[in-house]
Amino acid sequence: MLVASLMLLSGGLVGSADANSRIKDIAQVQSARDNQLIGYGLVVGLQGTGDGLRASPFTEQSLRAMLQNLGISTDGRATNANNVAAVMVTATLPPFASAGSRVDVTVGSLGDATSLRGGTLVMTSLSGADGQIYAVAQGSVVVSGFQAEGQAQELTQGVTTAGRVPNGAIIEREVGAQFEAADHLVFQLRNPDFGTAIALADVVNAYTTQRYGMATAEARDSTEIAVKKPANAGALTRFLAEIEGLTLVPDAPARVVVNEKTGTIVIGHDVRISPVAVSYGTLTVRVNETPTIVQPLPFSDGVTAEEPNTDIYADVEGGQVAILDGPNLQTLVAGLNGIGVKPDGIISILQGIKSAGALQAELVLQ
Repeated sequence: MLVASLMLLSGGLVGSADANSRIKDIAQVQSARDNQLIGYGLVVGLQGTGDGLRASPFTEQSLRAMLQNLGISTDGRATNANNVAAVMVTATLPPFASAGSRVDVTVGSLGDATSLRGGTLVMTSLSGADGQIYAVAQGSVVVSGFQAEGQAQELTQGVTTAGRVPNGAIIEREVGAQFEAADHLVFQLRNPDFGTAIALADVVNAYTTQRYGMATAEARDSTEIAVKKPANAGALTRFLAEIEGLTLVPDAPARVVVNEKTGTIVIGHDVRISPVAVSYGTLTVRVNETPTIVQPLPFSDGVTAEEPNTDIYADVEGGQVAILDGPNLQTLVAGLNGIGVKPDGIISILQGIKSAGALQAELVLQ
């Protein structure tokens, strides 16, 4: 029940409101960024669940090209193999990754294959946005979904046309980066906020002033904080490790996130509601059709007929009027729970309170 979950949520947020967060948890170094890789390959060894080569001609073309590269001639003959599937292969190249290290890859079917379970991804080159090859992937595909099919019924759970190859890609080319040669760092907040940016700069300046005798941080905007490396700080790697370990209390705007599809409500700690009266009631109309069969008299010329009989019931539930005043999250959640409505009703109430101008927070609908 969402109503019970709201009470648990309030207790968790109130208890952790004053908890400090490390800089490494709320910000990232600008130069330390990921890079996306993509490639096209083939998955072989499927148990008759691969692409239909007539419906997916690119799979047959890729298969012929691969065999020719291996020195095997197909003589242009058509093949009916259905144990091969064409896939797109994607991976994320982490920052400062060195040649020879491994990363996970994700594969997804391009054709009409029904399942990649039990397949093996053959050697696939992974390129970056610049067209250069940075990794090569190969290995067994792990699929979490499954599919069972009989003559009269079929059962599918999860996605069987996508999977992962753990540690399936070997990095062949490193991304050029002059990290140690830099004389400053730029931190980017994961959740942009001017208050958090100023607080981060103040924490760093307090630390560097005490340790190195100078203030080094400056908040450029709500996202970026520039930190200059002191001349006596030694290696930039060690200086970065010291800065990332500092803690502060991040700030964030008051926000209520509502997902109408799943009925999920997440209320931030700083959400406030001005005094407002709320009435909630639902009208339920139920129509029952109970037709009656009417039989003719014996030895008459009548016929059996159906006589309609309709019963309509109308019922109004709820209708309570409650005064909501949320000086803190716990009071707000207790007031919403006190109305005794279902999650979809709470969502409607929050939208109405926002329209009335009593919700002192941003309402995000997903």
